[in-house]
Amino acid sequence: MSTFRPKFISFDCYGTLIYFQMANMARELFSDRVTAEQMPQFCKDFSAYRLDEVLGAWKPYQEVVRNSVARTCKRWNIEYRDEDSITIYNAVPTWGPHPDVPEPLKVIAKEIPLVILSNAMNVQLPHNVEKLQAPFAHVYTAEQAQAYKPRLQAFEYMLDNLGCNPEDMLHVSSSLRYDLMSADDIGIKNKVFVNRGHEPSTPYYNYHEIQDIGGLPGIVGL
Repeated sequence: MSTFRPKFISFDCYGTLIYFQMANMARELFSDRVTAEQMPQFCKDFSAYRLDEVLGAWKPYQEVVRNSVARTCKRWNIEYRDEDSITIYNAVPTWGPHPDVPEPLKVIAKEIPLVILSNAMNVQLPHNVEKLQAPFAHVYTAEQAQAYKPRLQAFEYMLDNLGCNPEDMLHVSSSLRYDLMSADDIGIKNKVFVNRGHEPSTPYYNYHEIQDIGGLPGIVGL
């Protein structure tokens, strides 16, 4: 992708900017019911159910977490405890950024407005955004959009509120399944994949790949 100066740069938050710790919490909370050898597959199944839970009509994120934990436990034929779901949900606002995130964002924010589009509740996200230490012009949640990514309704909400066209945007994410595939579908031609090892690269979706946010300023000529 050649140097492109967008009107806005939009970001996925959890996983891309914030160090997402769902798998770490699963390893801790379920270590009494799942062996160390089985834990990678357990975490993979937990991730799959979280994605499945956000594909329908919007519901509060605590329900997404509770349902995905319950379904994973059912699949593994282990005891479901509601306190596990509560612990996970309450931990989300306490998570901070990847080390590579704050400084590059500060550099970019001086020239280009930064936007977050996140699968979060209104009460959760401000705590995480504060930890990013960079000024964001706009922060949008799934609760506001009444839809979670990867649903296009979430992206439509962001574009409508920004008053811009898809071709005016640069969207940045570490997830193809939640973000970049949908961004491509809705017409956002300029995309950046932050390869944090969550998902394999899929060049079909025409993005620029970087290893961390430190590579982002150069993409927009800063």
